Amino acid sequence: MTIDLLLSEGLSQSQIAIRLGRSRSTISREVRRNARPTKRWRGAYDGARADGLAARRRKWDARFKLARQPDLAAEVKRRLAMGLSPEQVAGRLARENGRTIVSHESIYRFIAHRSRCRDPSWRRLLHRATRRRGHPKPRGGSLVHLMKHRVSITLRPPAVAGRTEPGHWEGDLMTFRRNRQSVLVLHERVSRFTLAWRIPDKSAATIADRLTAFFRTLPPSLGRSVTFDNGGEFAHHYRLAESCGVATYFCDAHAPWQKGGIENAIGRLRRALPSKTDLDAIPPHHLQAAVTAYNATPRKVLAYAAADEVFSSLNNGALQT
Repeated sequence: MTIDLLLSEGLSQSQIAIRLGRSRSTISREVRRNARPTKRWRGAYDGARADGLAARRRKWDARFKLARQPDLAAEVKRRLAMGLSPEQVAGRLARENGRTIVSHESIYRFIAHRSRCRDPSWRRLLHRATRRRGHPKPRGGSLVHLMKHRVSITLRPPAVAGRTEPGHWEGDLMTFRRNRQSVLVLHERVSRFTLAWRIPDKSAATIADRLTAFFRTLPPSLGRSVTFDNGGEFAHHYRLAESCGVATYFCDAHAPWQKGGIENAIGRLRRALPSKTDLDAIPPHHLQAAVTAYNATPRKVLAYAAADEVFSSLNNGALQT
């Protein structure tokens, strides 16, 4: 816009270059490139139009940065194949090199461009290559009014919602289609550290026993509270307060986003353990390998540190499961 204003004042390109502290060739190239006549444009240089053309060129160019740099493309693809998202890849590269190497938007646009070119290999490396379509299923009933000693999430201390105090967890079940198989998942809100256990059944007593055994291994500073949904499997939640001093809170009905950390964690674990998985048919260590990989993944929200690194610093490396 400044060049447009100075041209309208009658200044030459040399004078504009001196005024802006730029080379005359820079000004000349800018004017020549963005004043080129087209079928729809026969006017002179226009600053607003030049800004729009520059933005469009940057957007288009993002599709081809990886195409121009095959070594970088190979490294990005390798990290995507390890389970990192484009944002995590871009952030980790920036952290390792001390500067931005490629943006996550460039990676996404390159993947979209490759998909349009009938190359699905890149798109399959994304966490969610496809998304469900159609109308959501009708909601079922809720146990909100039947849960004994239930405390609403609205009464949870502000430090929990703000993730400023460690030791507050989220809990949920990761269910599978085969034989009513289930995995109990816990997610620490500050470090994003996640744990998972295969459980023999979904009874409230079994869940309470597993949680109680775990929280007894933690110091009080790392076992302050747990937030659940309103599933009947958490009906014996009050045993945690009685035996371990762990407070329990419950989301509102049909509001799983209120414990979004564990919902995100389970969604990422589904990449290695889709709902059709038969837990009896896979090696026992496969579940823990998936959880270990999740905890070792650099996270943007943690300044691209890994969850296990952050939790280890909170726990002094003394976690026993």
